[in-house]
Amino acid sequence: MKRTALFAAVLLTTTAPVFAQTMPAPTVLVGGQSMFPGKTIVANAVNSADHTTLVAAVKAAGLVDTLNSKGPFTVFAPTNEAFAALPAGTVDTLLKPENKAMLTRVLTYHVVAGEYDTTRLRAMIRAGNGSATLTTVEGGKLWLMMNGPSNIIVKDAKGDVADIGISDVHQSNGVIQVIDHVLLPG
Repeated sequence: MKRTALFAAVLLTTTAPVFAQTMPAPTVLVGGQSMFPGKTIVANAVNSADHTTLVAAVKAAGLVDTLNSKGPFTVFAPTNEAFAALPAGTVDTLLKPENKAMLTRVLTYHVVAGEYDTTRLRAMIRAGNGSATLTTVEGGKLWLMMNGPSNIIVKDAKGDVADIGISDVHQSNGVIQVIDHVLLPG
């Protein structure tokens, strides 16, 4: 009996790591849907009920192919509520074909070349004595700071601030940081 228990313990210890390695990676829920690390930024975003406005804007701006490309990109992704908080009519105006250039500018202001998870962002903020600056694909700057021991905030060129609500949503071509306000270039 003792040998059987010992054999079972040895078998469990030697096979457990192999079993753990074959399990699929956990996903993060965004907008009530799982985000899969093997999918692109766009492939995951279209499934999020909280990002339908962002997806519509990305399509209207013609940025789907860009955000499906190899990357890596970090996207600070505003929720539907963030877009709804803009002055009345702003989103409808931006989605008009004649405003495609402005829409593209606003959207690319939310994208940074490279993969910036919160561990990397926190290290940059510490190294910068409380602040870090990222250059967006649009060419503008975003400033990142800590708001408490773990929450990171993002400040835009107009001085408005967004909280990262859901962090480190890894994609095959980058990472999404879900934010609660639309960032605006200067």
